[in-house]
Amino acid sequence: MSDDSPILETESVTKKFGGLVAVDTVSVSIEQGEITGLIGPNGAGKSTLFNLMSGFLEPNNGAVTLKGEDVTELQPDKRAERGLIRTFQITRELSGMTVMNNMLLAAQENPGERILPLLTQPGTVRAYEDEQRERAEELLKYLELWELREEYAGNLSGGQRKLLELGRSLMCDPDVLLLDEPMAGVNPDLTDHLLDRITELRDEENRTFLIVEHDIETIMSISDSVIGMHNGEILVQGEPETVQQDEQLLEAYLGGEV
Repeated sequence: MSDDSPILETESVTKKFGGLVAVDTVSVSIEQGEITGLIGPNGAGKSTLFNLMSGFLEPNNGAVTLKGEDVTELQPDKRAERGLIRTFQITRELSGMTVMNNMLLAAQENPGERILPLLTQPGTVRAYEDEQRERAEELLKYLELWELREEYAGNLSGGQRKLLELGRSLMCDPDVLLLDEPMAGVNPDLTDHLLDRITELRDEENRTFLIVEHDIETIMSISDSVIGMHNGEILVQGEPETVQQDEQLLEAYLGGEV
């Protein structure tokens, strides 16, 4: 992939559920090192597009490309190995485990999960586990969850769970993160904290984000580019200032006011 190529693309992807066309020949490009917002009214096709990009759904037609590679046929875990991670609107932490163990379990390619390395390469396994624990500690401090590291994840507030889910995603060292309503149900203080972390990850680590969010003010303030969907189609994609003035989106989304 060349430096100026989109890191994630869909080409004319279509998804049908019986007679319902949820996503209709959608082509979008996500640029590396940017935050892209995905907006639209309920039923616009946003979640379906997310699922097509991340591999939780297979398109009827079209293709998904990640870092120049066609990943249309790959399952979510294989896309994750290639650097594409998604979160869900309802967090999926392991509530009966501690915050720290949730983080450690998210690490990929743990040699200790296989019997042979455990028996024949205990030093390698130990070194990997020490490295991942150090990374988890750094991330928990960065997300300001360090004081809660021994707390059960099920006892966290909604905002803290969203931060933990972001931390678990970062344990996979992703190139692209698809965040599904990361601010939903989060109090204003934690929302600001979460937004600060996302923008810092873009600016300091060149991470790429695609974010579905119903808070229009938030998505316009944080995004480099915004995609507007309606009835399974893309109405507009561009800079927030341009998208805010698109008459079709204004009418479809809020009856004339975004």
